[in-house]
This record gives sequence, structure tokens and C-alpha cells, in this order.
Amino acid sequence: MRIRDHRADDEPEINLVPLIDVILVLIIFFVLTTTFDARSVLKLQLPQAQGEPAREQARALSVLVNAEGRYFVEDREALRTDVESLKDTLREVAGDDRERPVLLRADARTPHQAVVTALDALGQLGFSRVSIATAPEQRSPGGAR
Repeated sequence: MRIRDHRADDEPEINLVPLIDVILVLIIFFVLTTTFDARSVLKLQLPQAQGEPAREQARALSVLVNAEGRYFVEDREALRTDVESLKDTLREVAGDDRERPVLLRADARTPHQAVVTALDALGQLGFSRVSIATAPEQRSPGGAR
């Protein structure tokens, strides 16, 4: 009688199905939890003006007002459009640094009241170095406006 050795028939194999399942779940998790840059979503049409560009705005606090009058301080959106909500958001982002320059970027279609509210909130908190961003004036090819 001949006894067979079954160990030679058992070849090791790697089952890839659980590995693929785990990788797909991780990909779905990372796609759903990824945060996107809020500034890339906002499309601002700046008002046009003549003038020289500001020299040093590298560490300026960015306050954006979109066409609907909503406020964004750096990457945070103010919950409401009133002065107190904007002041709370400014305090959270800027901390106690009131000497920091502020760059106010308001859409050209923004209601005037929204810009005044932003300037009011900045003034109440003690920010004194406020610049308003504009785009260069569009000139016609003939030189006339």
C-alpha cells in the first residue's frame, strides 16, 4: 500500500478578494472625508480701479464677501450675515493680533451694505490697516474708455 503525501498538493495561495474590499472601502472613506479649498469654489468679480498694487500683503488676513453678501474669513464662513457673527469669526481666525493687515475682497455685484458691515466689524474689533482689493481697469484697444 502506498501512502500519498498530501502536502505536495497544497500549494499556498493568496486570496486577493478581502484585500481589494479593504482598499475600496479606504478609497471611498478618503474621498468622502476630503476637505476642499473653499476659495477655489468662490468666483469673485472684483471691482475695477486704477492704482498701484500693494507691496506687502503676504500675511494679510483675507476677508471675502461674495455676490450674495456672505462672509468668508480665510477659510471659514461666517454663520450669518450680521456684524456680531462676522466679529465672532474674525476673533476666531485672527486671535488678538489687531495690527495684522486686512485685505477685503468683495465681489463687484455685492450689495453695498455687506461691504459696509464688513468694514464696521473690522473697525469695532480695532483693525486699522484695511485694504480693499480691486482688479485693474479694462481699457479698450483704441485707448478711450
